[in-house]
Amino acid sequence: MSEKSEGSPGPRHGEHGRSPSPSERWASFTRSPFLPATVLVFILAAAAALFAAAYTYSMANPTPHHIPTGVTGQYQSARGKAFLDGMEKALDAQLDLRPYGSAADAREAVGQQRIYAVLDVRDDGARVALDVSGASGFTVAQVFTEAGPAVGRATGVPVTVTDLHPLQSGDPRGLTIFYISLAAVIIGFVGAIQLSVHARDLNPAERIAFTVAYALLGGFAVAAVADWWLGAVDLPFVESWLILALTMFTCGMVFTMFNTFFHRWAMIPTWGLLVLLGNPASGGAVAPPLLPTVIGRLGQWLPPGASVNAQHTAVYFRGAQHAFPFLVLAGWALLSCALFWFWRHRHPGGRGTRPLHAAPV
Repeated sequence: MSEKSEGSPGPRHGEHGRSPSPSERWASFTRSPFLPATVLVFILAAAAALFAAAYTYSMANPTPHHIPTGVTGQYQSARGKAFLDGMEKALDAQLDLRPYGSAADAREAVGQQRIYAVLDVRDDGARVALDVSGASGFTVAQVFTEAGPAVGRATGVPVTVTDLHPLQSGDPRGLTIFYISLAAVIIGFVGAIQLSVHARDLNPAERIAFTVAYALLGGFAVAAVADWWLGAVDLPFVESWLILALTMFTCGMVFTMFNTFFHRWAMIPTWGLLVLLGNPASGGAVAPPLLPTVIGRLGQWLPPGASVNAQHTAVYFRGAQHAFPFLVLAGWALLSCALFWFWRHRHPGGRGTRPLHAAPV
């Protein structure tokens, strides 16, 4: 009988002794939790890069493009034209000049948010009254306020600057509205994510009802903190609360819609639509005329931009509210609810109608 050293392995035989082939290793890897974890590593790296790129490209260096500007008086005189040309050169932008019959008509257009400033050329171009609107966009008012007097000195035309709609003292740069809208957007879809994780068994109608519930309560909390607690901005409370609640509900249902079709990867399109594209393009931190043209226009059709637009008008232009931002928010909410409801059998949550004892383990 042959001797074998103690502890040495026995002969390898059968399937137990064969090393797995590369295809078998790959099949095992695809069934393990390591595949989604590896995919997430690359997705998160790409998301970080895209997040930095989106916000830097949109907001790091605001540059005027086409700025709707009202003109009145003798703006077609030689000195008036020289001043307007000087303004375009100083701003490095094209002024979208809109003539008005009187300064009062132009100021009314500012109040209706159709234009951002008024250039009233008086005494055959001997002096200019520049009316800006900090509430229409702090960044736009700032570039006009800086460029106007400088161009006036260069052309020999005295310039008087007036802010028709100044920002509130607790909100000197007009960013509070952007921040509370951002909170509504992010908590809106994060709330839906948490429902999908911790309340997975909710049926479709129940899921929508609880999304409404946290949107109403969350919107109230955000408005109360910004107005009653911090005093950052004086809100028309009920209107601002409902705008925040509608924003939160809409963003929650956007995630729910994507979750219906993309399941565990639903965060990718939600993040891309609402955070990478929607928030930088909303016009909350940088006014639309200073954003890249396509982004500035597209942002008003997305939930974050519509929320900022509606909230901005509610706070600073009371009585001049427009239907457009509400239609945008309602449109996204209805679309998301309809797609979720129609394909609710594809959603990964829900209890179904079977008895609990018959449910698969």
